[in-house]
Amino acid sequence: MNSWDAGLAGLLVGTMGVSLLSNALVLLCLLHSADIRRQAPALFTLNLTCGNLLCTVLNMPLTLAGVVAQRQPAGDRLCRLAAFLDTFLASNSMLSMAALSIDRWVAVVFPLSYRAKMRLRDAALMVAYTWLHALTFPAAALALSWLGFHQLYASCTLCSRRPEERLRFAVFTGAFHALSFLLSFVVLCFTYLKVLKVARFHCKRIDVITMQTLVLLVDIHPSVRERCLEEQKRRRQRATKKISTFIGTFLVCFGPYVITRLVEIFSAAPIGPHWGVLSKCLAYGKAASDPFVYCLLRHQYRRSCREILNRVLHRRSIRSSGLTGDSHSQNILPVSE
Repeated sequence: MNSWDAGLAGLLVGTMGVSLLSNALVLLCLLHSADIRRQAPALFTLNLTCGNLLCTVLNMPLTLAGVVAQRQPAGDRLCRLAAFLDTFLASNSMLSMAALSIDRWVAVVFPLSYRAKMRLRDAALMVAYTWLHALTFPAAALALSWLGFHQLYASCTLCSRRPEERLRFAVFTGAFHALSFLLSFVVLCFTYLKVLKVARFHCKRIDVITMQTLVLLVDIHPSVRERCLEEQKRRRQRATKKISTFIGTFLVCFGPYVITRLVEIFSAAPIGPHWGVLSKCLAYGKAASDPFVYCLLRHQYRRSCREILNRVLHRRSIRSSGLTGDSHSQNILPVSE
């Protein structure tokens, strides 16, 4: 194993560790907080988190074994199962992010009718459609024997070894990425740009009120005026940064892998094996970044994490104080006797 392979293996191990810990923490927050569970986005988050954990515990270790061994890491049946899950979970992850963006769009653009438009039942129907949509392509690939180990990506995924099926497989792969990656990207752009438009409109209204207030308060201290102007600037940038993060992480993580798959199929240009594995690692990186992008940096999840941490520390302090009290009583008993 050369230095490139060692670096890719280290990247995979780091991605697995971060993904496992962060997604497990999101599940703990969902289990702990009833307020989070009552909201419709919790179903989308639960679906996305469970998919990320499945990918972390099954697909990533097999890809790591493929990188280290430079060959198929498991038997044909297990590899086909991993390839089925890889295709399903990738599509499910993309569609779940699109569902979360639709939820944000409804909440921001139609705030007064949000509870009527996005109930738990509606969210469950969207998750059911996500599963049905995501299952369609891996089921068809399984029936056509297009699942197996792909040496370029060192992973069990979509592949075809028969040259006579190259055109059919190319059309199938193109349709799969168009109806998963491209569809989700279009939905993300449409919904989040609408959200950004509404956010900027509200920022302008707040800015007008702020400037009128500053004009009226002629005796205000210059430092207070400066803080108000700085907060005004941060408010304008906050929505842009968040939306850029949502769309940017989607493109950075999934884009290279999808483009590499399409170039591999529709072009005769050679692709380096290290780039193939790196693009797969970037796709896996979405499982590690999703908990931070969509959950753990939000106020509700941070509060839930603090409550969980305080509860654990409280139990430890009670246990340690109990042990200290027991040892103290044991030291006193012989003296009293």
